[in-house]
Amino acid sequence: MPRGNSRSGLTLVELIVAFTILLILTTMAVPLARGNVRRVKERQLREALHEMRAAIDKYKDMADAGKLGIQKIDGFGYPESLQALVDGVKGSGQAIDTKLKFLRRIPLDPMTNTREWGVRSMQDDPTSTSWGGQNVFDVYTKASDKAADGTPYSEW
Repeated sequence: MPRGNSRSGLTLVELIVAFTILLILTTMAVPLARGNVRRVKERQLREALHEMRAAIDKYKDMADAGKLGIQKIDGFGYPESLQALVDGVKGSGQAIDTKLKFLRRIPLDPMTNTREWGVRSMQDDPTSTSWGGQNVFDVYTKASDKAADGTPYSEW
């Protein structure tokens, strides 16, 4: 049987068109993926900040109610460090033999991928980026990036 002159396969033009379409789709997908990763990190940052601030507030409430052991006078009832929330403090009164813990562990900062957080004491300026060391009144991320709305993550 004689063979015809038909060839199977793609022409160069068809390959160029196919690769161009793939390139356009990839170019559109990358920014969407980056935006999704950023939103996930922002949500994790909000959750971590909420968790630590809630633990600081609970510590403060218990210190003000006299349920914790002896407190430093210049501490104003706030913990000495974030690690103190993990390690726990001795209770007072009926709970004198118990150690009260407020965090299982210091959360991971999703922006810096470390467990190092910026802290402010009660005596520090609210916008300060250096810690006075007296107590832990507030926490913030050390990341210098900005959110989509233009606010620095460190001000959240």
